[in-house]
Parts: sequence; structure tokens; C-alpha cells
Amino acid sequence: MIDAKVLLGATLLAALPVPLAAQQAPTASAQADDSATIDSAIAALYAVISGPPGPRDWARFKALFVPEGRLVPVSDAGPRILTQQDYVERAGPAFAKDGFFETEIARRTELYGNVAHVFSTYQSRRTATGAPFARGINSIQIVRVAGKWRILSITWQGETPAFPLPDAYLPTKPAPQEK
Repeated sequence: MIDAKVLLGATLLAALPVPLAAQQAPTASAQADDSATIDSAIAALYAVISGPPGPRDWARFKALFVPEGRLVPVSDAGPRILTQQDYVERAGPAFAKDGFFETEIARRTELYGNVAHVFSTYQSRRTATGAPFARGINSIQIVRVAGKWRILSITWQGETPAFPLPDAYLPTKPAPQEK
């Protein structure tokens, strides 16, 4: 007969999540240096979602994240929590139909050990050189797993009249030159 305490302990142990470091990181279609640094991971994120009308490299996109990574757009109605696949299904048809170019215009990074938080101010355009139609902030949580930086989550909110971008999250102006 199996001891009830042993059975309970085994059941609880089996329910624990596998540590991120023990999980196999996605490798499909990721560029070799996409996750080498925080900078390269953020640059790859913006690069993979940006482009003229047409498909995106969703395998590369997913390879930037830990397997459980989430995307969370926030609006006045509240947050909407998306899996990576939810995001692909939601954004893919729009990207296929219309150009979308999102670029980072300012960044604030906090780092401790294998954990980083990046406030990345963005602007969105329909063409690479067109006028911006939206701005906002991506709050990116990123962790180092097996020597690679992987996105844990991205929470973002677009700028609105009620929530204009604070100066602290906008590009700094160069100091005036002396004459």
C-alpha cells in the first residue's frame, strides 16, 4: 500500500512548473545573435514584427520568448492576456494586409542578475518613412536562460489624450552647443 504522504508529495512535485533553465529554448528560425544581449533581443523583436504588407517570421518571433511568454495589450477596458499564438492569430492578418513598422525611440532599462525590465517607448508607422500614427510604451520583462536573453512578457499601452507619454520616457534632446 502506498503511503498517503508519499502520494501527496509526488502529486505536488509533479504539479510544480519546470524551471525555465531546464526547458529547451526554442531554436526554430532564430537568428544566431537574436538573444545574445538585451539589445539584440529587443532589436529582433521590433525587426520581426515590422515590415511591408505580408507575412512575418513567426517562428523567429516565438524563438525570442520563453515557452510560456505572454503579450498583454492594455486599454481603457483593461488588459488582455495573449499567448504568443494568440498574438500571431490577432496581428498576422493585419500585418499581411497593411504595412506596419514599429521602432523604438527611447529606452529605460533596469537590470539585476538574470532579470531585466525594459521600458521601450515606440512609434508605429504604416511605411518605413511615413508619419507615425501611434506611440506608446512596451514594458518588456526579459530573463537570461542558459546564457540567452528571452522575453518573459511584453505589456504595452498606446498613448492617448488621457495618458500622454511622460517626458522621462521620450528621447532626450541633445545639449545645446556653445558658440
